[in-house]
Amino acid sequence: MKDSLLRDSVIAELEFEPSIDANDIGVAVEDGIVTLSGHVPTYGQKLAVEQAVARVKGVRGFAEHLEVRLPGGTGTSDDEIARRVANTLRWNTVVPDNRVMVKVQDGWVTLTGKLKWHYQRAGAAAAIQNLKGVVGVTNLIELTETPSAPDIRKQIEDTLKRSAEAEATSLQIEVDGDKVILNGYVKAWSERGLIARAAWSAPGVRIVEDNLVVR
Repeated sequence: MKDSLLRDSVIAELEFEPSIDANDIGVAVEDGIVTLSGHVPTYGQKLAVEQAVARVKGVRGFAEHLEVRLPGGTGTSDDEIARRVANTLRWNTVVPDNRVMVKVQDGWVTLTGKLKWHYQRAGAAAAIQNLKGVVGVTNLIELTETPSAPDIRKQIEDTLKRSAEAEATSLQIEVDGDKVILNGYVKAWSERGLIARAAWSAPGVRIVEDNLVVR
């Protein structure tokens, strides 16, 4: 696909997504690589932009330079953000009580602690991404389970079999301790994300090295 047509597709996808205000987002494309610039009002919207771009057919990768610029130009105090985050996690059914520590500096939230499953780890970050005042999240929560190489391979293979859109070519899965390394070729960026999510969903996986190539 020509870069000009791909750029039009990305812009159309951003404008179509109701959770995104695309007025202050710039899009450039070169050789299938999308560069995003500008600013958005919330961290959650920044993530939504990344997800929208990843859905577009023909995108080989993207560089994201979006700034979270809070409405009104003034942010919420760090101690108030910390209280909101802690309360949100306390009421979240996915995250076990008193297992996650919260640190906030200049609106940037850092999560630490130990949990059993990746879905709990991911759920903690997802629960707070749209809170007022949050400009970014660093998720340092550790997983306590030890992954099994055969289980991880089977889980990824089963996920691909169930998906109508995934047709990875020459997919190679290597497991080194709590790290999964993915190599091979896929036809779309969204397919690459599907495989990575399958790897992350296995218990005990702390690192996914995604070397999949879109072609």
